[in-house]
Amino acid sequence: MALVCVEDFEKKAAGKLEKNALDYYRSGAGEQFTLGLNREAFRRLRLRPRCLRDVSRLDISCPIFGEQMKWPLGIAPTAMQKMAHSDGEVGNARAAGKAGSIFILSTLSTTSLEDLAAGAPDTCKWFQLYIYKDRTITEKLVRRAEKANFKALVLTIDAPIFGHRRADVRNNFSLPSHLTLANFQGVKATGVASTSMGASGINEYVSSQFDPTITWQDIKWLKSITHLPIVVKGILTAEDAVLAKEFGCAGIIVSNHGARQIDTVPASIEALPEVAKAVGNDLLVMLDGGIMQGNDIFKALALGAKTVFVGRPAVWGLAYNGQKGVEEMLGVLRKDFEITMALIGCQTLKDIKSSMVVHESLYSKL
Repeated sequence: MALVCVEDFEKKAAGKLEKNALDYYRSGAGEQFTLGLNREAFRRLRLRPRCLRDVSRLDISCPIFGEQMKWPLGIAPTAMQKMAHSDGEVGNARAAGKAGSIFILSTLSTTSLEDLAAGAPDTCKWFQLYIYKDRTITEKLVRRAEKANFKALVLTIDAPIFGHRRADVRNNFSLPSHLTLANFQGVKATGVASTSMGASGINEYVSSQFDPTITWQDIKWLKSITHLPIVVKGILTAEDAVLAKEFGCAGIIVSNHGARQIDTVPASIEALPEVAKAVGNDLLVMLDGGIMQGNDIFKALALGAKTVFVGRPAVWGLAYNGQKGVEEMLGVLRKDFEITMALIGCQTLKDIKSSMVVHESLYSKL
């Protein structure tokens, strides 16, 4: 039976993944209200199509930091992808490259920067960064990313600690013993292991290694040690968007960390308009969180994003059938987006207007 939507890939993945891994990938923080909201908020937006507009030839390509991408969707950083499939990050990145998409490698990956670069040389690659208490570790990661030809740094700024993910605590989440965090050696590579009942190994690792004292001033430090553009990921407010601009960031990913940090924050798509309005075209505004179909991509672009990223859908494709599964999932999403573009009356991304997406309340008043 053909897989025709992201939900189909999710169902296939759920049948293949061990509970430890499945719950890690799919769970959110707290009661998981925001996890559901990431989807529900898209459903509350209505599309306003325009008719009799020539859509016989679509061009959905877009320039991102000087790279011409084939379409406005990339793969977000997700940790420990070899829990999903032995193809891991390399398979995911190769699939992204074939689709003409950006792939963001997580600091907490089960494939090293160097192995990812060698395994997916034709893919546009960015590196997601956490700042460790030992700054020399972070600086070495930056140097390695530059040497391996990564094109941007994505600094996650919403995780001074990790959120309370109840499923991980119930499962005493640990990275399977045959896997390591491949960018490191010693305890930093093998330290994602729960040391006590009622604890999550990933949360214990983060608490012991990540620097919770970081402030906006540390953006200056990061800029001083790299020539790569810095994207900050995790912004949900206009105030922080303005600070990102003031401190010289090149881009913003509007994100609530897959609803995995603090529950009851807004959905990413709800926060997008105020962020886009706050910085205009001065920074590259992007979004992740809740993207499951083509019209989600369209809605995000209409509300101010230049491109979007998916995390869990790529993991579901990977778990289903490795690299080929991700390729198939991306193909389904791209086709769905092309259908949306044509039926809304947009030949290119420049034809997408904010007036084409409105909140459902506009109609509920009638």
